[in-house]
Amino acid sequence: MEKNCWEYDYLDILSDILVNGEENLDRTGVGTISVFGPQYTVNLKDGFPAVTTKKLQWKSVVSELLWMLEGETDERRLAEIHYGKPREQLFDKKTIWTDNANNQGVKLGLENNNIVKELGKVYGKQYRDFGGVDQITRLVNGLQNDPKGRRHIVSAWNPPELNEAALPPCHSWYQMYVGKNGLSCKMYQRSNDAFLGGFFNVASYALLTHMVASYLDMPVDKFIHTMGDMHIYNNHIDQVKEQLSRPPLTHPILRIPKIESFDIDYIKTLDVNDFILENYEHHPAISAPMAI
Repeated sequence: MEKNCWEYDYLDILSDILVNGEENLDRTGVGTISVFGPQYTVNLKDGFPAVTTKKLQWKSVVSELLWMLEGETDERRLAEIHYGKPREQLFDKKTIWTDNANNQGVKLGLENNNIVKELGKVYGKQYRDFGGVDQITRLVNGLQNDPKGRRHIVSAWNPPELNEAALPPCHSWYQMYVGKNGLSCKMYQRSNDAFLGGFFNVASYALLTHMVASYLDMPVDKFIHTMGDMHIYNNHIDQVKEQLSRPPLTHPILRIPKIESFDIDYIKTLDVNDFILENYEHHPAISAPMAI
């Protein structure tokens, strides 16, 4: 693995947080050490950026992205996408959003039972109905009709509706760019849980870039990840040190179906299992609690 691989860059940021990060109290009560403003670039032509120094929850990455592109805000719909079964058969199954629905969602007074677990005006709502604007349709139409435009932006940060979301968006907005080498994406993340969330978000936005590029019949180029507050929770420090002791491995190849549309009805026909990481080698998983 070349030393300029994105994973080395990310691990260097983790090391910097451990050495130079500032201690902070936070809304969860767990506490963090953090830095502000790091950035790194992923060359998407060098393989898919699935973390190799621990195991990536790939199926969770795919199912969450499809869920958001459907415009969904019900965690039980995410369970259906992830497990491929109707929600009536999934009462005992959790997703990466279950705890948020059962905690912040309940505190907001949103519907929460075995059939429906509402999260409010989170990503899916903002992507498909931001003040009446379907931002995903606008994005892909803009890239098709005006590829050199500078307005190919999707924002999940909708100030009047932040208090109606179980969790205000951490990855707040992204911009896509068509260059001579293909399609690139830059995402700004206001808050990055560096151990649990950061690697997940890299894979999610890289996958989105591949999907849009497939629709546009063009190659992928770069993913640029810009952070605001990038932090390690105090109860993740040992896990981060374990990860830093592991050398990155060769990154896998992504295989996805040809994306024919970004209409919601079409997105609903896509199967999580058709999004495949070939030759994904990784070190063992490292578990850690999620701060709620």
